[in-house]
Amino acid sequence: MDIILLIAGLAILIVAGDVLVRGAVALSLRLGVPMVIVGLTVVAFGTSLPELLVSIDAALSGVPGIAVGNVVGSNITNILLVLGVPAVISRVPPSGSGTKRSYWLVLGASGVLIALCFAGSLYYMAAAVLLTLLALMLADMWREARKDPSHVAEEVSEHFTPMPPWKVAAFILVGIAGLPVGAHLLIEGAVGIARQFGVSEAVIGLSLVALGTSLPELATTVMAGIRKQTDVAMGNVLGSNLFNILAILGITSLFGPLPVEPEFLARDLWVMLASALLLAPFVLGNRVICRRTGTLFLILYLGYYAFLFTQAGGAA
Repeated sequence: MDIILLIAGLAILIVAGDVLVRGAVALSLRLGVPMVIVGLTVVAFGTSLPELLVSIDAALSGVPGIAVGNVVGSNITNILLVLGVPAVISRVPPSGSGTKRSYWLVLGASGVLIALCFAGSLYYMAAAVLLTLLALMLADMWREARKDPSHVAEEVSEHFTPMPPWKVAAFILVGIAGLPVGAHLLIEGAVGIARQFGVSEAVIGLSLVALGTSLPELATTVMAGIRKQTDVAMGNVLGSNLFNILAILGITSLFGPLPVEPEFLARDLWVMLASALLLAPFVLGNRVICRRTGTLFLILYLGYYAFLFTQAGGAA
């Protein structure tokens, strides 16, 4: 029953998130909102709403380990799995000039998050720091997008379908109604699975929840690999990881303290940082992630989670 709740919640999240973004983009463009603003706000925030709602629901449900684990696990999954799979299929080239900037921002945000976690919990102070950095990042992205709006326009066009006003309203209402329902079902299922198998909520957040909320990105990069259009995969992953740390944890921290379990400080946060550092030769050295490297990423991904559940099973 718990796995059914988790799968149902995940399915509702994915569908509701997609229709909400499509409806919101269509409405924004109808209202004459500049495409650059739509890309930096509606698309950026909208595509992260499933992860955000899951983390907020976890915090409000008294299982903050899932909230923190969701972000840390998603960032690990994005690099090792979401980049690893298309690299095996068709290789992943470094993206444009903005990728290096995004990479340094991801490393910086990861370092800030680790430092904040050593305080023992993430709360108002952490939210203030992370959301301030988010605002600075969006301002920087705004300046860059105004110089070259083509990339933002492409992202917006991927989420835009011309539709009549009634359909726009229906998409937005379905999205707004579906997201909290999906998030709650997923958290209920995740907590039930954790209790059934005697593992911590943090482990479930790092694994099942993180993998589930990363499935849309994985599906996108797999299709890009099949079509040999993986040139934007690196930039998308870096942008997602940056948003996960600054926006999702920043906003979730406003809904109550998020205690950071010792295992995060001893192991998982460092795995997240190490995963990001693995990309240094490829981003900074403009090297392609070849099939051999993609295979190594997948082996590291499977090895980490095998170790995670072995440790959890031993502790139980």
